[in-house]
Amino acid sequence: MPFELAPLPYPADALEAAIDKTTMEIHHGRHHKAYVDNLNAALAGHDNLLALPIEKLLGNLSQVPETIRQKVINNGGGHANHTFFWNIMGPAGGEPSGNLAAAIQSTFGGLDGLKAKIKEAALARFGSGWAWLIADGGKLEIVSTANQDTPLMTGKKPILGVDVWEHAYYLRYQNKRADYVDAWWKVANWKAIEAHFAH
Repeated sequence: MPFELAPLPYPADALEAAIDKTTMEIHHGRHHKAYVDNLNAALAGHDNLLALPIEKLLGNLSQVPETIRQKVINNGGGHANHTFFWNIMGPAGGEPSGNLAAAIQSTFGGLDGLKAKIKEAALARFGSGWAWLIADGGKLEIVSTANQDTPLMTGKKPILGVDVWEHAYYLRYQNKRADYVDAWWKVANWKAIEAHFAH
């Protein structure tokens, strides 16, 4: 069964505190849709691979024929990363709580420490990519990936991810990636992020 583009979990203008409606519409309806369409095209005729959840497909890339592997990484990663991204955002904002807050406190000295490390990773990423908070063996860690590479490819579990491709922020922020990363926290959906940490 082909992969599908799910609708945004909120209206396109719900994240105006950090991301404008037009960016959301283009980012989801064009960029993400293209990843899904291109992934399905790459996997045409490989029904066994189309039947896998995207996390399993990306976590076992050795089973993907070498002739299409990079297309699957680029487009499958784009699909997985963006699906994750839409669902860890929301209009409510707030702060982490419970076990995740405790883990952030012990690892980064608090939320401000986490924000600083994410920003550092986001700004250090040359060109397009992502800054991630991952769980690796129960420990929190900050990593950055290029293009649409994903922590799923190395068996790591993403908890939070910030898209730092220019198409994610350029209409409002132009070349000011730091301003976008600072603003992004206004739309972090901590309940969803905590759920990723808990499972």
